[in-house]
Amino acid sequence: MNATNFYPRPAGMTPREVRQILFGVLLTMFLAALDQTIVAPALPTIARDLHGFDSVSWVVTAYLLSATATTPILGKLSDLYGRKNVMVISVAVFLAGSIACALAPSMFLLICARALQGAGGGALLALANTIVADVVSPRERGRYQGYFASVFAIAGILGPILGGFFSEYISWTVIFWINLPIGLLAIWIARRALAHLPVKGIAHHIDYLGSALMATATVSLLLALTWGGHRFAWLSAPTLGLVLLSAVLYALFLRQQSVAREPVLPLSLFANPVIRMTSLLGFTVMVINIGATVYVPLYLEFVRGMNAYDSGLVLIGLMVGVVGGALITGQYMRFLGRYKAPPIIGVTAAAIGLFYLAYGSAARTNAEIVTVLTVTGLGLGTAFPAMMVSTQNAAHGGNLGIATANHMFFRSLGGAAGVAFLGAVIFGVLASHIDIDRGADLNDILQPGPVLTAVRPYLGDAFSAFFAAAGAVAVLSAIGFLFMKEVPLRQNAGQETPAE
Repeated sequence: MNATNFYPRPAGMTPREVRQILFGVLLTMFLAALDQTIVAPALPTIARDLHGFDSVSWVVTAYLLSATATTPILGKLSDLYGRKNVMVISVAVFLAGSIACALAPSMFLLICARALQGAGGGALLALANTIVADVVSPRERGRYQGYFASVFAIAGILGPILGGFFSEYISWTVIFWINLPIGLLAIWIARRALAHLPVKGIAHHIDYLGSALMATATVSLLLALTWGGHRFAWLSAPTLGLVLLSAVLYALFLRQQSVAREPVLPLSLFANPVIRMTSLLGFTVMVINIGATVYVPLYLEFVRGMNAYDSGLVLIGLMVGVVGGALITGQYMRFLGRYKAPPIIGVTAAAIGLFYLAYGSAARTNAEIVTVLTVTGLGLGTAFPAMMVSTQNAAHGGNLGIATANHMFFRSLGGAAGVAFLGAVIFGVLASHIDIDRGADLNDILQPGPVLTAVRPYLGDAFSAFFAAAGAVAVLSAIGFLFMKEVPLRQNAGQETPAE
């Protein structure tokens, strides 16, 4: 990496300091990216070992709940107290959660440990992207998408392979132990490299009430989305009560943000049309991406008859495709200073691929499935750098951390909603064919036993509906990109000004 190519550089920073910062960021990105890809292939094995098919989806949901609730708060703290301090604490919390996950003797304790892991892990990608924005201009970030994409490529390839291999041949606990050496190295590097980043020398006031309201409102909403249609009917008192509670808490949160001295989520951000649209698109794209990551392995194992290791190998196509799409958009931004065209084309291609799997998936060969998943990943991948860089390009320099964290918040919210929504689609199709206890969870249905035997003839139809629903969300996302305002990318680092 030739650091002399960075321009313009934040005042007072040498090329060597920029190089050290980016290396630390890349390592942190790898830690977060690996955790996103290594767990999915192991979920069926985890459920069998801990006798928790009825709650295995919470291994993903608990992490997303915690990450979603804490990401905006940690983004604000990084604006106030500096990226280094918040990054080191976040990695430490993530590692504590990883140890707790590996030692968990029951599904309940594993879910609690995943929530702790998410409290730290949720901030890692947001902080990494914010730090990149501190030292590289929006226009020039495209130049370095190759390095970032390489990190996700390695994680995308290693994650499914290692997750499937460890769970199939060694122990699923290794997927959490492996975080320790990487995380400790990340802390050591971050403490040294990120010390070069400046910290504001101003008095701070943390909006604790706003933070608590946002966290509880978000958890209430995601619980409603997760339990609705599964544990409780959509129109049942518990589900509607959670939705109502969430609405009241969000209303109180918005009022608090309008009067807080230093709001955790400045409402002025949403006066910007680019940030409004990227928040919505971050939500919808992650509905598809996380939904596919969670449910495609189940499709491969229960419909295609693959084991955890083989399903991990197939999932590589989706992961590598996402990286390739991000690389394409990065180079497009680098040379043209714009960002709309790649995601419009790419997300449309992803929609076509998902509909292709939806209609006639039983007749598709394994080679076709790998190809279509790769194309789908490629299409989704074009969206991620476009959304992130356009968000940062539109933000005030002083709000860069919270603007980035806000975008990651909506992405995390979309991921959790995607698990709930797409799981409900699969569950609904199965329930339309046979009598299923509405209090059951999808993974409860898929555990070995008479229920699985009864639903097996209908699993193909259920997953076809899953692919069709994901394709419909992709169509809506492509339309959103089409109407998103495009502002030429600026060439100043860490000093973004909002587009009116």
